Amino acid sequence: METDYFAHESAVIDDNCSIGVGTKIWHFCHIMSGCTIGADCNLGQNVLVSTGVVLGRNVKVQNNVSIYTGVICEDDVFLGPSMVFTNVINPRSAVIRKDEYKETMVRKGASIGANATILCGNEIGKYAFVGAGAVVTKPVKDYALVVGNPSKQIGWVSEFGHRLYFNDSGVAICKETGDEYLIQDQVVCKKNGAID
Repeated sequence: METDYFAHESAVIDDNCSIGVGTKIWHFCHIMSGCTIGADCNLGQNVLVSTGVVLGRNVKVQNNVSIYTGVICEDDVFLGPSMVFTNVINPRSAVIRKDEYKETMVRKGASIGANATILCGNEIGKYAFVGAGAVVTKPVKDYALVVGNPSKQIGWVSEFGHRLYFNDSGVAICKETGDEYLIQDQVVCKKNGAID
């Protein structure tokens, strides 16, 4: 059967999946029924996409990532190598909690670094950056940079992933694009030239 996406011969793709045009699915992936994967995504080696998961357009998933039921990633999300999602707060082998899965939302343009862990029920804000190895236990604001275990916010980043340094007027400039960002009451927004 012809498809408009690429899947390596070792990938297992169950029936009743929605996979967008131009998506690439690499070695030893398992795509479970009932998931939705947008156009132009790239799933590296040994990726699991569980039932009910939604990946937007141009989501990049690096090797060894399991995306469990309850996870929604908007467009342009980056999931680093071996990062971890959970979907139950208090798992026990002997207690079935499939009806207690909590939703985790990863907003447009966010990046999650290698070996980071995202505890379920949290939202990662748009264009946020979760550093490698961080353990996220609470929501992350738009454009926030968080690191550590448990993760703590240490700054802000632009849509291109560069640190933002705000002046006394609450303005910062992305060193790559020259775009201006504003901060007020610990909320950051882009002033001009959106890449959306």
